[in-house]
Amino acid sequence: MNRKSAKFYIYFFLIFTLLFVTVSKEVQAAPSVSSQRAILMDQETGRILFEKDAHSQSRIASITKIMTAILAVESGKMDREVTVSSNAAGTEGSSLYLKAGEKIKLEDLVYGLMLRSGNDAAVAIAEFVGGSLDGFVYMMNEKANEIGMKNTHFANPHGLDDHEDHYSTAYDMAVLTRYSMNNDLYKEIAGTKVHTAPNPDEKWDRKWKNKNRLLTELYEYSTGGKTGYTKLAKRTLVSTASKDGEHLIAVTLNGPDDWNDHIGMFEYGFKQFDYKIVLEKGKIKKMDNEVYKNHAYLKRESVLTLTDDEVEEVKVEYKMLKPKQEWLKNQGVPEVVGKAVVYIGDKEVDSLPVFFQSSGEEKKEKSWWKFWAYSFESIIGVRDHG
Repeated sequence: MNRKSAKFYIYFFLIFTLLFVTVSKEVQAAPSVSSQRAILMDQETGRILFEKDAHSQSRIASITKIMTAILAVESGKMDREVTVSSNAAGTEGSSLYLKAGEKIKLEDLVYGLMLRSGNDAAVAIAEFVGGSLDGFVYMMNEKANEIGMKNTHFANPHGLDDHEDHYSTAYDMAVLTRYSMNNDLYKEIAGTKVHTAPNPDEKWDRKWKNKNRLLTELYEYSTGGKTGYTKLAKRTLVSTASKDGEHLIAVTLNGPDDWNDHIGMFEYGFKQFDYKIVLEKGKIKKMDNEVYKNHAYLKRESVLTLTDDEVEEVKVEYKMLKPKQEWLKNQGVPEVVGKAVVYIGDKEVDSLPVFFQSSGEEKKEKSWWKFWAYSFESIIGVRDHG
């Protein structure tokens, strides 16, 4: 072998090694989960950070109770007393051991529902909030449609395997959790480790410890969630976690090692992704058109969940209405004069209306994002014609 050939083979070997290491790192970056179906979603932006068969319909067991809980919280009746029916008291499976005829606050029922997964609490809540089981199930499906759970159908308030048409997806359950976590009371309940409630037949209070071991012992960044299990659904789990201002949601369906699945997904999300402000609220500085300059502004920020590599792929394009001559005098200008479209590569990921302010400065408000998020703008042209 001559010297020229030797150099070629050495060069080829180095390139192959570099490519192999790069590919290996990319493969290792994604979490490995035992669960049949899984998803990791950013709570603030809704971006999917990881998924595994996340849109297939499955039985969901007791994570059903997230919907039951949020409907109870939103009912405005949390301080009302509920009389437990014999139907509720006799519900099979995990139980708070409620007795027919006893009175208990709806708020305590919701704590028992979420922490101890009481099926009797689920039925008592449903009968009280919905007027009947059927009425409450109707409310569950109406709420599911309202918030975009497109592949979900509820048939009961607890998740027991008593109906064939009771199902959801990992993605839909993340959507439900994201919606629910915007409610402060729900968030407080889901993140409670221990709750006590009066016990009418005993000298001591009831004391319920949360079944979510991520919250109580396994993961320091856990902020709440809901466990589930039935013979047909197997282990199901929804959990939330927060670290350094980043908030994530994980869902697993039929996950034999779900605690570690969730920890692995959370660690992946916290390590690989950060919030980036790609457009700031307020006046658009890079607007050269004579009509829009110093008048065009945004009412909200555009915040994305991005890897460091994706930052360079972000582009913002302004699609504006063609200005009319009278607009130069601030006459007859519509409130919305265009939109700012945000892309990652060629994929549109956000769109914000562009507003026109005739005179004066828009009120400047400090954003909590700015205390820790990285801000940047990458603008490719301001087009007069939308």
